[in-house]
Amino acid sequence: MEILKVQNLWKVYGKDEVKIEALKNVTFSLEKGEFVAVVGESGSGKSTLLNCIGALDIPTSGTILMDGQNLFSMKEEERTIFRRRNIGFIFQSFQLVSELNVEQNIIFPLLLDYRKPDLATVEEILGLLGLTDRRYHLPSQLSGGQQQRVAIGRALITKPKLILADEPTGNLDSKNSQDVIDLLTKASHKYQQTILMITHNKNLTASVDRVLQVSDGELTDLGGKANETLS
Repeated sequence: MEILKVQNLWKVYGKDEVKIEALKNVTFSLEKGEFVAVVGESGSGKSTLLNCIGALDIPTSGTILMDGQNLFSMKEEERTIFRRRNIGFIFQSFQLVSELNVEQNIIFPLLLDYRKPDLATVEEILGLLGLTDRRYHLPSQLSGGQQQRVAIGRALITKPKLILADEPTGNLDSKNSQDVIDLLTKASHKYQQTILMITHNKNLTASVDRVLQVSDGELTDLGGKANETLS
């Protein structure tokens, strides 16, 4: 089942002599439950791609269909609501609310949407992330790895159609980085959660289903786990 379809996506900044083509005719799709990594050098267009898919930036041309719905044919308010309900974000810098404890941070997206959390789902996610005994801790009382696990829980709680992870291990050591990748892989399998992750660390792509490479705004599909290009 196709969850995301990106077709002929262009993103151009400036014009004439200062024109920068950040994305050039990008086309690809994601199936439900796929865990896909996007690799590329700094400035290659990876973050621009993620921002367009997450409806945080508006592409110059092209279409982005999520579960068959065209993100950029929606009015801005409609798109904002759609994003809140259908796209989960995991950022490099965690972006937790410092005054809220672990459990409150996880359910925060539901409260923003005036939805009541399902307590069984909250318990399940806390257990999955190994945070049950930390549920009442504030972010300042957690390690970096624990904070990123909270951010993963916050992305999972709304059961979004797509999770976008922007360098989710960028601020973590190698062990915590692998733990985060393992948790994302587990979430992908357990909940059939579709995940698109940007990473500069090619060592972390061994567990994903498929690897995409962005170079100078152009996207290449490097294939699945058996692909030897990254070895």
